[in-house]
Parts: sequence; C-alpha cells; structure tokens
Amino acid sequence: MADRPMQQSHTTALPDFVEETDLALSRFGGRICFATDDWFAAAENLLDHEEPIFIPDKFTAYGKWMDGWETRRKRTAGHDWCIIKLAFPGRILGVGVDTSFFTGNYVPRCSIQAASYIDDNEPIALQKLAAARTEVPGGDKIGSKASEEEMTLAASVHSDSWETILPFTPLGAGYKDTCHNYFAIEATERFTHLRLNMFPDGGIARLRVYGIVARAWHLVPATQVVDLAAVENGGKAIGCSDKHYGHPRNLINPGRGINMGDGWETARKLTRPPVL
Repeated sequence: MADRPMQQSHTTALPDFVEETDLALSRFGGRICFATDDWFAAAENLLDHEEPIFIPDKFTAYGKWMDGWETRRKRTAGHDWCIIKLAFPGRILGVGVDTSFFTGNYVPRCSIQAASYIDDNEPIALQKLAAARTEVPGGDKIGSKASEEEMTLAASVHSDSWETILPFTPLGAGYKDTCHNYFAIEATERFTHLRLNMFPDGGIARLRVYGIVARAWHLVPATQVVDLAAVENGGKAIGCSDKHYGHPRNLINPGRGINMGDGWETARKLTRPPVL
C-alpha cells in the first residue's frame, strides 16, 4: 500500500466477516470467466491469495506494471466489468475491494452483482469464455480487450440483470489509509458467480469475497467419504489462542501448504522459562 504524501495513515478495526472463508481465491479454483479489458493488468490478479505489491521500476510494453486488474481509459460508451466464478458456492457476508497502489488510476466507483446456477451448471457461454482465457497465460492478456465475439457471448448470459448485492458505491484511493474498502452484504442466497462493475474504468488490486461455503450436497454420492473439516465442505476456524504468523484456517485449505507461512504458526510465548 502506498503512503499518502504529507499525511499520517490511521488504522481501523476490521469487520467481523473478514474471518470467514474467501470464496473467490484462484488457488482454490476461483476464476475469471470474462473481462471487457485487460490493457494494463489482467483481471486474474484480483483473485490472487497474496497481498498486492508495488515494484517502482517495473514496466511492460503497455505502461506501468501493476499488481491488480487495470483497464485503459474508456473511449467508448459503457464501463468495464468482469465475470467471476467462485471457487466455493456460498452465502456472501461481505466483500473487500482493495485498491492498493492504484492512487491516480484507481476505480472511483464499483458495484457487484451475483447469480446462482442450479446444480452449479455454468452456462455454456461462460464455459467457452473461461476456457479461452485459460489458454492464454495471465501476463499475455495485457494489452488486450474482449473481442466482438467474446462480448456477444458474455452478453448472452445477461449478467447485467443479475441480483445487485453491492450497489453503485464510491471507493477510496490506493493509499494506506483508504485502500481497503469493506462492505457488508445482506443477501441470503447461495451464489456461484459474480459480476464486478467498474465505473467507468481503472484499477483494483484485489477482490475478497467473504462468506459461508454452501456445497451442493445433493450432488455428492451418499457413499462418498468426505473431509468434514475441509474448507470446501464448509469447515472453518472459529477461534484460536494465537495467530501471529499464520491463521489456523490454513490447516483446512485444499491441497498441500505452499510454504511454512501457509499454515498455522503462533508467536513464542514470553512467559516461557529461560531454561527448559
């Protein structure tokens, strides 16, 4: 996060919902199905589990390298938007729209819409769009925008009519004291997909989607053995004595840990005896 010039940053208490599962992380299977524009930075960065970073002297052929999703200035009617398939379907309790390091180029306003596909059956149009993005490495998407064919496919899903869970809302710039924009969500439905709208364009570093996993259990064979503690089955860490180096939620994430930071590690207790 960038420091605001000549101003002192301040901290505020985080909302309770940030302790819930991030339903959209790419490492768990969340993905971008479609984006209108990826000119400066690809939309896939929105779902990265790592915190955004800033490298002052890093540039691409299209401009400054940024760790997030950044579109070019609109020269045509409309606004930029993308469609996201959640890693885990669930009830969304809150979202975090992080504009870190996007200071003069951040998205000033956004909204979020959501849809729930029965039995998790994604429309063919979204499957085709997502498959096309998968064929292109994230870095190679920069300097591009959606083709007319892709725009037509995306329009066929009618995502502009999905339920609005976050209305047209101002965002703070990417300075340390204003970059973390948290919003409680009051919808109670189970959702599988989101549409993130930029008004009109610009950059967003990360989108966090905090909620309660709601697996479609009727699709799971009755004889299948499942890990009832796993996050993908609705497990979550609800409390701990210490989480100085790592959150206990990491213990129930899918797959193997990435490194020692991707686990639960506590601080050394200062009350330990000097000789054990």
